[in-house]
Amino acid sequence: MLEAGSRDPEETVKKELIELRVNGRTHEQAIEPSALLLDVLRQQLQLTGSKRGCDDSSCGACTVLVDGVAMMSCTLLAASCEGQEITTIEGVTEHGSLAAIQKAYGDWGGAQCGYCTPGFIMTVKSLLAENPNPSEEDVRMALSSNLCRCTGYTQMYKAIRAAVVAEQKGLLEPK
Repeated sequence: MLEAGSRDPEETVKKELIELRVNGRTHEQAIEPSALLLDVLRQQLQLTGSKRGCDDSSCGACTVLVDGVAMMSCTLLAASCEGQEITTIEGVTEHGSLAAIQKAYGDWGGAQCGYCTPGFIMTVKSLLAENPNPSEEDVRMALSSNLCRCTGYTQMYKAIRAAVVAEQKGLLEPK
């Protein structure tokens, strides 16, 4: 007899073959129709930068870009992303080096334990692509979907401002 909610081991789950474009590379994957993007990224593609923090899109640790838009992968069906460009933290580089926002986070102490950092960086990347010179209010609004349990956010805001200035000037120097 099976416990409530458990699956009969004899029962076969139909998988579907999908093609995901992640960080500029195409991956063909056999997935269950209910597979979440976060699970496919972490378990099948071994891209573990996106984190599982809440399972209900309330913390932002799993944020990735889907066609440039910040999306929370813990509630997004992988199959729904077929034909779209997915960018994870592993795909955020500029000419093989850290992106300005990644460097600024390190220089300005924007990351504490680092668990939430990939989600924050992906959210900021989306914001800066849409608005290259965001106001502090724009930044705070964009980051309102991301939670950090370690910091008061001040260093993050400074890092983001430094990244904006660096991208405009082409250099990055902490003050």
